[in-house]
Amino acid sequence: MKVLIATDKPFAKVAVDGIRKEIEAAGFELALLEKYTEKQQLLDAVADANAIIIRSDIIDAEVIAAAKQLKIVVRAGAGYDNVDLEAATAAGVCVMNTPGQNSNAVAELVFGLLVFAVRNFYNGTSGTELMGKKLGIHAYGNVGRNVARIAKGFGMELYAFDAFCPAEVIEKDGVKAVSSVEELYSVSDIVSLHIPATAETKQSINAALLGRMPKGAVLVNTARKEVINETEILEFMESRPDFKYVTDIVPGNDAEMKEKVGGRYFTTPKKMGAQTAEANINAGIAAAKQIVDFIKNGSERFRVNK
Repeated sequence: MKVLIATDKPFAKVAVDGIRKEIEAAGFELALLEKYTEKQQLLDAVADANAIIIRSDIIDAEVIAAAKQLKIVVRAGAGYDNVDLEAATAAGVCVMNTPGQNSNAVAELVFGLLVFAVRNFYNGTSGTELMGKKLGIHAYGNVGRNVARIAKGFGMELYAFDAFCPAEVIEKDGVKAVSSVEELYSVSDIVSLHIPATAETKQSINAALLGRMPKGAVLVNTARKEVINETEILEFMESRPDFKYVTDIVPGNDAEMKEKVGGRYFTTPKKMGAQTAEANINAGIAAAKQIVDFIKNGSERFRVNK
């Protein structure tokens, strides 16, 4: 049984060591493809793999077709829109994610970005404080719950909307559940995005929604690039000089954003949410354990395709 780690952005060595320990203890072989520069290298590497561990790497129909022995793909992280689920299902391949392993890392980044934003990007001018501000959490999953936990320490008022999470689950954490996306944006000084990129959510964060937010509002996006209507957010920010946008996902119109609203907009050079030593290790080892459990016991606990 051959398990391939295919990572354009490699795991830390300690994470690879932990993965290797789990895989080899199960009697499986581990192979590494790191920092590859061409898709053909990935196609060649998957040819005899039975299982693949990835990060943000693209596993599309071509990759799945090249992996004739493939049984399972595990995305070390929460999001899995970089895997073609339909192609995997058609080929009889199980796809899993590792929910919760990166959640604290992403949540801490949210507050790193927020403090930076409300202090006017440390430009020497007087900013504002997070204490007493109304924070809207858009999607109350693992990351959203960690955001709520940290926000309490800042003394913020917490609101959340999640179409799939019962209100009583949200409210038992001391967070006010609202009944619609529109209500969340209307009531919140700050909104933190944690929605996945789906047919329903893509480009859903638009001018009409952001226009509901009060003066001095901040949007922080550590979720997905695709959920933002990038054309509209730029136009909106030009019309609302009080509004700030911070993200760890470089927009397609980054250069134009910097040129036109640069004093109120910030993006990290690449996606940073899971870029901590702890998250790197946790997600990688969780992926290895899930592969072993799937191969040996048939466990599909974290399966995300049908």
